[in-house]
Amino acid sequence: MTAATSNADIQPRSSTDKLLDQSFSRLTLVCAFSVAAVLVWIAIVVGIQALPAMQKFGLGFLTGTKWNSAKETFGALPMIYGTLVSSLIALLLAVPTGLASAIVLSENFLPRSIRTTLVFLIELLAAIPSIIYGFWGIFVVIPFLKGIGTWLHQYLGWLPLFSTPPIGPGMLPAGVVLSIMILPILTVLSRDALASLPSDLRSGAYSVGSTRWQTIFKILIPAAFSGIVSGIMLSLGRALGETMAVTLVIGNSNDLNFSLLAPANTISSLVVSQFSEATGLQKSSLMYAALVLFAITLIVNIWALIIVRKVKQ
Repeated sequence: MTAATSNADIQPRSSTDKLLDQSFSRLTLVCAFSVAAVLVWIAIVVGIQALPAMQKFGLGFLTGTKWNSAKETFGALPMIYGTLVSSLIALLLAVPTGLASAIVLSENFLPRSIRTTLVFLIELLAAIPSIIYGFWGIFVVIPFLKGIGTWLHQYLGWLPLFSTPPIGPGMLPAGVVLSIMILPILTVLSRDALASLPSDLRSGAYSVGSTRWQTIFKILIPAAFSGIVSGIMLSLGRALGETMAVTLVIGNSNDLNFSLLAPANTISSLVVSQFSEATGLQKSSLMYAALVLFAITLIVNIWALIIVRKVKQ
């Protein structure tokens, strides 16, 4: 077949096809911009509701340590501290466990049937309602950690992190429950990042004499690092905003206490526990706290994007 013949066989696109392509392109643009519009809309609505508290307290709201609705004195520092520290505890526990699980599930350490079953069970953990995790934390995690907390306070009580005796609910149980909740997300995304790598990386590393563990830690994990970081940041986002499970196990104390064994509070727990009865300035202060949580989450996602771009470069 000559070039002239092949070109003659190509039929020009009809006006209907061109119209459909243009319509689909415009529809995708509308959908993309609608996501950004919803994000801005949420921020504007929350910001308007928080305006009275912002005008009265200003940036002092972020450093205030007293939350007293009777005296209309509101400071969010204890809740900001509780949100960040509980999420940090969750990451410290979940990242090594999740990454190790992802390696085992993606690098043929186990037969395929067992790996498939484990992947299904891990994904099933993500489908459990958060209230169930909260009840499990009350009846299992808190009693289990109470003995450990007593030992930590007895022998390491000179450290500010363990300076108070455990009374049950507290920062440490909340961090442990959060770590279990974010573990499925982190594991599945890290596994997908490792499994999607081309097989040439593995075969090339083995061909130059690398061991399995050298291949994993020096070749595969750096190559999949952007996907792993994305999983970590997505897990962190859920930990920052988790509400019901944390509310049941953290103690809901609005006092600033650096001990991990003492009751604490988070922004999301504060909002859900007080919003139904809040009025006036208290309601505006809760919306101000929600806006702070919104900003923290946004900063975390921007930070993750910067890290991923630097790694790709």
